[in-house]
Amino acid sequence: MNTLTSHRKRSLTAGILYLITFVSIPTLALYHSVKSTNYITGSGPDTAALIGGISEVIIAIAGIATAIVLYPMLKKQSESGALGLVAARILESASIIVGVGFILTIVALRRDGSGAESLPVAHALATMYDRIFLLSQSFMPAICDLILGFLLYKSGLVPKALCRIGIVGGLLLIISYLAVFFNIADQHGSIAVLALPVAIFEFSLGVYLIVKGFKPEAVAALEAKKQLV
Repeated sequence: MNTLTSHRKRSLTAGILYLITFVSIPTLALYHSVKSTNYITGSGPDTAALIGGISEVIIAIAGIATAIVLYPMLKKQSESGALGLVAARILESASIIVGVGFILTIVALRRDGSGAESLPVAHALATMYDRIFLLSQSFMPAICDLILGFLLYKSGLVPKALCRIGIVGGLLLIISYLAVFFNIADQHGSIAVLALPVAIFEFSLGVYLIVKGFKPEAVAALEAKKQLV
């Protein structure tokens, strides 16, 4: 009974953390002004940029936490795979934090009254944010969901149909990343639709883990596998 309770708490925590990562949805809209041509020479509050930065820091922390919370369960299926997920999440989150640094530097230039001579620097920082965004919120999430989808599929902890969405979504997101990376498609154009399956997977996984938790028969099978090892 204690073991089941522990697993239920773990799945509930992981589910909540996955839903927390969706606080970043408004980020692109919040950063619209700070990435505009004359932001540092303009006037007005920096609130939107600061809220966007805080939300990205939150999802960076929540992203690492999801992998850490799931690690004790996933390692029973594959310890190397579970470690790979943690490592990928750390790289993803570190890239997000670097991107936030670019945005906050633009804000700092404005607050310091750097003036028109610093516009090229601000534009370069905005471009660097867009480029690292491809890594932090396109390529790395695809890698994370491929690993997670595969581990969950093999373990049977959640419905296999849900895992397939994660695996297919991860592959589509990699295609999207490569298309933008090689200038075949625009970063903010129709290619962004390919990110939708990953969003559906992570949101649905979060809801499922909160409402249902891990499948008891899969938990029992993993426990038996652990004892055999």
